[in-house]
Amino acid sequence: MDFSLEAIYDEAKNRWAVTLTGEVDIFSSPELKARLNALLQEKQTDLAIDCKNLEYLDSTALGALVGVLKNVKACGGEMRLSHIRPNLLKLFRITNLDKVFVIEGDENE
Repeated sequence: MDFSLEAIYDEAKNRWAVTLTGEVDIFSSPELKARLNALLQEKQTDLAIDCKNLEYLDSTALGALVGVLKNVKACGGEMRLSHIRPNLLKLFRITNLDKVFVIEGDENE
């Protein structure tokens, strides 16, 4: 299963509202990074990524998200991840990326 990405620019909050669905792995992580960076090229602003329908991430997907985060910060923005499933949140914690990303709305809050 691949992933799908829906993005809407929220003018009121001046950010991209992104919803990720499915699985991101070594094969699809370059596409994820390219699509998120394309949004930033269109409008350099914050990214709010809703992960409630995201079922799987591997280490290459985490690397892609870190790369996008660097680009967001380079243009003065902020990247937020929300509604991360417990099994995926564990991956963020093991890698200490829960301290790098702003994570909201997880099931442990």
